[in-house]
Amino acid sequence: MPAEPTVRAVVPAAGAGRRMASDTPKQYLPLAGKTVIEHTLDALLSCPRIESIVVAVAPDDADWPAIASHYRKRPVESVNGGDERCHSVLNALDSLARTAQDGDWVLVHDAARPCLRAGDIVTLIDTLADDDTGGLLGVPVADTMKQVDAHGRIERTVVREGLWHALTPQMFRLAPLRAALRRSLSTGRLVTDEAAAMELAGHRPRMVQGHRDNIKITLPADLALAAFYLQARSMP
Repeated sequence: MPAEPTVRAVVPAAGAGRRMASDTPKQYLPLAGKTVIEHTLDALLSCPRIESIVVAVAPDDADWPAIASHYRKRPVESVNGGDERCHSVLNALDSLARTAQDGDWVLVHDAARPCLRAGDIVTLIDTLADDDTGGLLGVPVADTMKQVDAHGRIERTVVREGLWHALTPQMFRLAPLRAALRRSLSTGRLVTDEAAAMELAGHRPRMVQGHRDNIKITLPADLALAAFYLQARSMP
């Protein structure tokens, strides 16, 4: 019986989160008794199949050391992040490449998605374990979609069949993802997620349905919604 693939995780956490209107980066904001990033790391660590986590933080990050101290006995390490998400992820992959195998799976998950369900991690890993490319969690678009012009006037209604919201984690093998990100950066394309880099490299990532409560904290109102989701799960 073949061995299960090795699975690792990368968490880009070097962003400032300027839209939160806070001096504190959004990953360090308080949420249901912890910081946002602690909920995120705890969700990933709840899956025993994830062997290690690399967190990419800003070089001058003054908040991370205190958080890192909570994980000294866990397989969590950090590297310097970059100017954009894609730079941070690539730095983390470069660090992993020193000890990991090219064929190891890497789950890249946003630091600001603290509501990730343990069951969705397992679903993603199980669904993609034998996939040639990899893929990502997502949910089908449920709302009517409109395309507007620069003045906010509707130009057309977009057919929503086949449209999905891209979420994280996004799961790809180490070597192909690393090569895809290097290639996209070499052409000046600052991709906003790993799937986009893989697409530019000619791959067709697979969408795996997750849950809509896997929200990304971007605006102040998102914190209250995330707190609601987390507290609802803790109720008997």
